Amino acid sequence: MADPNRHSSMYGSEAMNLRTQIDDDEDEDVAGAEESIDNPQARFEGHVIEDRAVVVMNGVQDVHHNHLYVPGSDFAPVAAGGGGGGGSGAGGVDQLTLSFQGEVYVFDAVSPEKVQAVLLLLGGYEVPTGIPAPGMVPPNQSGLPDFTGRSSQPQRAASLSRFREKRKERCFDKKIRYTVRKEVALSSFTIHLGHKLSKEEVDNLTRRKWKYDWETPAFDMPSCRWMGTGESFTKDANTSSSYGLKQKLCKHWLESYKTSGGDDFHSSKQRLFFSLCNSYRDILHCNKKPFYLKGQEEDSCIMDAYIMHALNHIFRTRDLVTKNDAKVAKHQETVKEEILTGESFLDHGFTRPKVLIILPLASTALRVVKRLIQLTPSSSKVNVEHIDRFADEFGAGVVEDDKEQNELSQKVQDYENSKAQKSSKPSDFQALFGANNNDHFMIGIKFTRWHSWRTIKLYGDFYSSDMIIASPLGLITKIGEAEVEKEKDVDYLSSIEVLVIDHADVISMQNWSHVNSVVEQLNRLPSKQHGTDIMRIRQWYLDGHARFYRQTIILGSYLTPDINALFNHHCVNYKGKHRGGCQGSLLLNYTPWMKLVCEYKGALAKVLLQVRQIYERFDVDSIVDSDDARFEYFTEKVFPKIKDSIQGGIMLFVSSYFEYVRIRNFLKSQNASFCLLGEYTKQSDISRARVWFFEGNRKIMLYTERAHFYHRYKIRGIQNLIIYSLPERKEFYPEIVNMLEGSHNMTCTALFSRFDQFRAGEDSRKPASKKDGGIREECFCFLLEASSILPASKSLSV
Repeated sequence: MADPNRHSSMYGSEAMNLRTQIDDDEDEDVAGAEESIDNPQARFEGHVIEDRAVVVMNGVQDVHHNHLYVPGSDFAPVAAGGGGGGGSGAGGVDQLTLSFQGEVYVFDAVSPEKVQAVLLLLGGYEVPTGIPAPGMVPPNQSGLPDFTGRSSQPQRAASLSRFREKRKERCFDKKIRYTVRKEVALSSFTIHLGHKLSKEEVDNLTRRKWKYDWETPAFDMPSCRWMGTGESFTKDANTSSSYGLKQKLCKHWLESYKTSGGDDFHSSKQRLFFSLCNSYRDILHCNKKPFYLKGQEEDSCIMDAYIMHALNHIFRTRDLVTKNDAKVAKHQETVKEEILTGESFLDHGFTRPKVLIILPLASTALRVVKRLIQLTPSSSKVNVEHIDRFADEFGAGVVEDDKEQNELSQKVQDYENSKAQKSSKPSDFQALFGANNNDHFMIGIKFTRWHSWRTIKLYGDFYSSDMIIASPLGLITKIGEAEVEKEKDVDYLSSIEVLVIDHADVISMQNWSHVNSVVEQLNRLPSKQHGTDIMRIRQWYLDGHARFYRQTIILGSYLTPDINALFNHHCVNYKGKHRGGCQGSLLLNYTPWMKLVCEYKGALAKVLLQVRQIYERFDVDSIVDSDDARFEYFTEKVFPKIKDSIQGGIMLFVSSYFEYVRIRNFLKSQNASFCLLGEYTKQSDISRARVWFFEGNRKIMLYTERAHFYHRYKIRGIQNLIIYSLPERKEFYPEIVNMLEGSHNMTCTALFSRFDQFRAGEDSRKPASKKDGGIREECFCFLLEASSILPASKSLSV
């Protein structure tokens, strides 16, 4: 005779504890459920033997799921459709049998609701349809006591309902986390940094063997298109819900976008440009309308995009390092061998800083840091350290609170408006130089986490910072100090993975050679270890290939030969390049293997005076000889006419400081009557020179483009304007020509060669042909009448 209670004594406390656990877990979430959801190899099946719910794990080989029994007991095997032949009394009503790893556990008086709870606990499955409803007694057990009445109690039903809702939420959250892990595994960050360069790839990159083999229309710029190497970025567009961003970054950015009044984030400029940045290719975008030239919206969108890209890169880097640190701390012995032999723990560079943003002025750094703080999720910026010091050094104040930030913006706007009313300077000059125009700064930014506190630390030590924001002059000063003093170094530049150069056009008015020197200093092997775990440094850092993984983003309002040369020779990202251009037919002769097509509106239409403008062309065979040929043409063709003329009021405009020095020395050698107005001229000397020129005491004034950029003087007394070299900034051309207002014989003469066609194309939109750089005539003369450009003559000479 089978003992109906034998199974209870046989398994003792194990069965009772499990039964108690089931009761307790109906109201609470169960941590063990995470394992079954995360582990796709663990599958469970439920089988019903009339009123008995049987749960069998597939991994058990010695117990068939249709014949369950208790080893060593008097219970006979139970068939799936056998009725109740395995016991009597309490053992034959609502009995639950669990088989796990070769052991069988039997429980009496288990209601279908509890079976449902167990199934949900194990794998999230619903109760099979064969389970009888609560309160219904199967026909073959009608004489047995009713043990299901207690399951119909309202509080038990409510408890089970709450349990099911919790399980659904937990399962949903786990699915979301699984999706996030999958996206991280396939993210551009992981793919880019995890790529292994072959020897052939390294050789091609070293020899700079690439070509622009695709182009696509640019968003919101109908006259422009992107050109690039490798696969088109439109094929690699991230279509996930987070657009390649971390979930918290994406959510916060969406909220910020909607708060600002946006309604279609997917098609927005910032989202589209972020996708371009997230491709980790080098980017040259020199058709951006800056904030100081009525391009506030476009400039802000692009700034938002590269800030979010920088934050995404930093947060993914720190999360990867933190995750691996936790693994190493938890399994020090087992992980040690994997670190030595595997690559899963290679997550370090030589130093911590990964992002470098180069900006021209402290006022532009103020805009970037303010927006950086705003775009950082609140969970990562509970506190912003040294905000008061930053406010004092970079502007009128930067604070973390949104209300205070709005008050700050209003104060800055009121200040700029008051300055604009008092000054006669152009509006773009007011917007750019109206605030802090300091060009010597450098600041480290660190994102830290201490327990539940998350902090943005400004003025962090460069070696412990995640991001560095600096001016070219600030960086070149640190590099110079490291060269002189042996105890100093700039090894914090050795592991830069994302380089952003914003407002490159303004930087070109400072000293572009500083930028070249800084970029050459990036990704070099450090002189010291700086506390880095050598065993976790990525292999391509040790191989000296870090520059092939660095992404460089150059942004400006126009392109110069210096900017183009930096992009061609110092940006060697293995992922490829993007560059933006405008449609047209302008060939850049200083890069014969590359073609940038442009169509500009030109600047002649902004000349308000009816002045005869003469363009004289001098011949030169090579760009290397261009400066000498220009100087020779001026000294032999132009200056003799100036020297023999009794007319005064002659202004010589030059675009570079080197030309300024060369012409100054020549005028001194000729004992010419002249005065100087350059970027390094003292204020007292400037005032004296302007008075001498206006009163006719000096015949010639030598004026530089950089002096005009920083001061925007309106020179009086000009009778004859000679543009020795065309300005880089096209808006300066009409400003300078309009200074002829009030003269009796207004004449403007500009010297150019075929290598100046890029500047000339921006200024005048002259007709061009492809042969010989598109310019064959020796002289052009334009006469402006009623806001139109009329070619008066093509054979006129001075």
